[in-house]
Amino acid sequence: MGGTVDWDAYSSLHRADDGGGLLDAAKILRQGTLGELVRYVMLLPEDKRMEYAIQKAGGRRLDYAYIAALAAREGFPRS
Repeated sequence: MGGTVDWDAYSSLHRADDGGGLLDAAKILRQGTLGELVRYVMLLPEDKRMEYAIQKAGGRRLDYAYIAALAAREGFPRS
């Protein structure tokens, strides 16, 4: 995972198993910036984190492994 991360990119939080699809927007649990949602997921109890995915504007869906890698990056906005 290289390059820069747009921590301010609009994103939405979903259940990892929500199936996406045509009604994907109706399944949004929370909206915010990528940085805010990564922080939110990482503050959840460890055994619950894998239940969520982040979808960035444009459709890219990030699973928990990717979210955890983003949280570990230098430059991650911690507050």
